[in-house]
Amino acid sequence: MSVETNNHSHETAFAAWRSFTRSTRGPIMSAAASLAVILPLAIVSYHIPVTTATAAEPVNANASALAAAPTVTAAAPAITDLPLEVAVVPLKDATGASFKLGDFFGKVMVINLWATWCGPCRREIPELTKLHKEFQSRGVEIIGLTTEDPDASAEKVRKFIQDFQIDYRIGWASDQVSAPLMQGHTAIPQIFIISPDARILKRFVGFSGANTSTELKQALEEALK
Repeated sequence: MSVETNNHSHETAFAAWRSFTRSTRGPIMSAAASLAVILPLAIVSYHIPVTTATAAEPVNANASALAAAPTVTAAAPAITDLPLEVAVVPLKDATGASFKLGDFFGKVMVINLWATWCGPCRREIPELTKLHKEFQSRGVEIIGLTTEDPDASAEKVRKFIQDFQIDYRIGWASDQVSAPLMQGHTAIPQIFIISPDARILKRFVGFSGANTSTELKQALEEALK
């Protein structure tokens, strides 16, 4: 496990994000005011903390279902904020409902990037279902975002949810969400632990049957403190 502190302070970005969320609870912001908040943050370069799985290898999110899994690699880890431009992107879940990651500000979030054809993802999802049952009552929100094409995969994803008895929110990861989070490291599965104040605490790449569940629990307990 490898986690570093980023020299770029997260306070400025979070302060703007907090101001943005508070202001939108009242009268709707003007377009000019909204852009004044969002655009300065959109140019920030984000680096993500990484915890690399020690066993099962991840697969490329852009690869076909039959492609061979590459060796696990880790990006340079750092602690930073969930980018505001990611938090406000409109998303669709498997029921057709619209949502944004920013809707869950104030909760601990687990964002899982996955695909129905991804072998390690299929082994990881039952563990996420168990974690959801254990931590849901404590305010943890698990969100699974598949990297598949929403039009081509809609029925397959819904059947997958039924077959695996997934009881947390499943939707599709648009490029505006997946690209800033992945930072060029497109192997899946990937999990991001987000604190209630929008900090990215941990990033897990790949799945290990021996370690991932335990490490995720530890990360969630830390996030809930």
